[in-house]
Amino acid sequence: MAAVLPFDDRDGSLWYDGKLVPWREAKTHVLTHGLHYGSSVFEGERIYSGRIYKHEEHTRRLFESAKILGMTIPYTEKEIFDACYEAARAQKIENGYVRPVAFRGSEMMAVSAQNTKIHVGIAVWEWGSYFDPATKMKGIRLAVSDWKRPAPDTAPTRAKAAGLYMICTMSKHAAEAKGYADAIMFDYRGLVAEATGANVFFVKDGALHTPTPDCFLDGITRRSVAALARKRQIPVIERHIEPKEMEGFEECFLVGTAAEVTPVSEIGPYNFKPAAITETLLHDYSEDVNREQSVVTL
Repeated sequence: MAAVLPFDDRDGSLWYDGKLVPWREAKTHVLTHGLHYGSSVFEGERIYSGRIYKHEEHTRRLFESAKILGMTIPYTEKEIFDACYEAARAQKIENGYVRPVAFRGSEMMAVSAQNTKIHVGIAVWEWGSYFDPATKMKGIRLAVSDWKRPAPDTAPTRAKAAGLYMICTMSKHAAEAKGYADAIMFDYRGLVAEATGANVFFVKDGALHTPTPDCFLDGITRRSVAALARKRQIPVIERHIEPKEMEGFEECFLVGTAAEVTPVSEIGPYNFKPAAITETLLHDYSEDVNREQSVVTL
């Protein structure tokens, strides 16, 4: 396995609590509340040719997620919007990944932490395809996770909260140990939900079918791809999907900021063949994110 450059030992700068700081000096204490109790929200964004894709939507969702967790980010949406570009310029990155994160600090160490400071960090780094480019076009293989997405009355499922990703990490690790690229997760009712870090679409009879996001995130990329499909006059059907229905679907693909549009060839016992609709939307999404546009400001 190739050596991985540690994320705490890199050159350059990142944005932390209102200013650029040397990358290696962006430290938090071991008793940070966000580490112990999961009081942290984040965004995953990609920057293409100097433009952060759907940056307004991502910035807005970061603040909405913080509000759901009872956290008040001590900056305006415009300040965080601009800070992401400042962090990208500091690293001289025009094509890569952008990670804003907000979390409770170390002023209190208990379940109740009303008086903790809310910290915000923004890092930007180079990052290519989330899945192996050599096999991506053939379609990746997904296992079926043993873990289920929780009901909306048991967890803050509308927030992009760090704690909700614990079972995603566990699911992806288990899938990789079996030779799969990722895992599909069902929800608390046993319905098809999403992959560990991406939404899922299926194709049948020329239409897209995608699970109703009532206990997991309605991804920004998910909405973008659905809009691109409708431009092509491809029907988009959002509904509850039983696992056994996967046997009747012809194509399948994942969508997400990191995954972009990734064809799927297998989910557990079910097989799919990446074909015209998957290829068309993969191409359309690539064109959309790379389209020449001026940088938008809030």
